[in-house]
Amino acid sequence: MNNRQTYTFRVAEQLFSLTGSEQALLAASNLAPFRVPTEANTDADLLFAIDLQSAETLGEVSGYAHFFTDSQEADMPRIEVYQSQQEWLFRVAQVAKAPVCCEIRMAKDFRRATLSVLQTAALPTLRFAIDNAAMLLFAFATAHRNILEMHAAVVVHEGKARLFLGHSGTGKSTHARQWLAQYHTAYLLNDDNPILRIDEQGKLWVYGSPWSGKTPCYRNERVPVAAIVQLEQAPQNKMLDLSPAQAYAYLLSSCSGLKVLHEAMDGIHNTISRIVLNVPVKKLQCLPDKAAAQLCYEATR
Repeated sequence: MNNRQTYTFRVAEQLFSLTGSEQALLAASNLAPFRVPTEANTDADLLFAIDLQSAETLGEVSGYAHFFTDSQEADMPRIEVYQSQQEWLFRVAQVAKAPVCCEIRMAKDFRRATLSVLQTAALPTLRFAIDNAAMLLFAFATAHRNILEMHAAVVVHEGKARLFLGHSGTGKSTHARQWLAQYHTAYLLNDDNPILRIDEQGKLWVYGSPWSGKTPCYRNERVPVAAIVQLEQAPQNKMLDLSPAQAYAYLLSSCSGLKVLHEAMDGIHNTISRIVLNVPVKKLQCLPDKAAAQLCYEATR
């Protein structure tokens, strides 16, 4: 890739850099709201750095041991994970049955990575590769920083945020839209991958991110969290309080991370434990209607 540049980004107070061709960097337009001047930062300031390379073919996995493959849903990416003594190798396909479209070689401490993408890749595939590399590294590298990368939709209303959790198809985006229809000052902060962070004073914030699923929503802002709500489809609207143990289980299933690593799990456990003891976590059994949004609002004011 010619005309190589380095761009630096800040997400949830964390800095990371991406080096590659200017065309490739500009293709990841969702990162643009999070870009900051590169000259003011040093390697020590960076959470991680990604070097984007164009490849004629993707490499072999000889020399690596297969660790596991994440392929839970047919329309979601397949991620093959391998390791050697020196590094991790992630091979990513856009959907479960598709061929691998990119490879990410990560240092064991997740601070540096090389992202290889086929020369023939179209711009949407290139952006997919960049997004997945950055999302994976962000989740892994922040495990011990009181940060969680979540699968959730986030609505902001009256200066406070509600996170809606649930598996794919549960109705997170639908419930968020009901809030926007019911409360005209409400807005969507992120539709799929917001970031939770506990600050130095112990306050929980949710941040917009460059990754927002099928709904483009790339807001570079942070909002205090009023509540976290697990959604469940039901024939009636009903709000339930969750015990700390129930809340822990829901948050663990909704956050990203290399949970098979004990050291990473220690950090995730500590962060989730602090959240469930200090922020309301509830379960909303609901219909896809405005009344569900009204009930949620009244229960989390």
